[in-house]
Amino acid sequence: MAGLRLDIVTAERAVYSEEVDMVIAPGVEGQLGILPHHVPLMTVLVAGELRIKKGGEEETLAISGGFLEVRPDRVVVLADAAERAEEIDVARAEEAKRRAQERLAAKYAPGVDVARAEAALRRALARLKVAEMARKRKR
Repeated sequence: MAGLRLDIVTAERAVYSEEVDMVIAPGVEGQLGILPHHVPLMTVLVAGELRIKKGGEEETLAISGGFLEVRPDRVVVLADAAERAEEIDVARAEEAKRRAQERLAAKYAPGVDVARAEAALRRALARLKVAEMARKRKR
């Protein structure tokens, strides 16, 4: 028994709910590693890869931000969006990346929201990285 329950939920669905060995989440100040019996905490998550270690295997999900609550035996991720690698539409993520890069290149043009474009780029890059990592693991 791993001793650490991980629940990842979005407004639409429960994405993941299992016992795990470790969770590595993208916090606002960097990667945050959680093991069983971690001190309780709550923090904000940013767009990035959420890594799950279980029984010598590692699974990665793309999240687009949210909150992380840690208790000694449980981690709850309330994500804005979360996708397993096999759920990611790579072509759509590439298109989102391209659009965000175009907006950032035209950041001085009227109507361009730079913060929103940067957030969209981070989300697209996280999705692409998770999809690429899964593809490499299958080789």
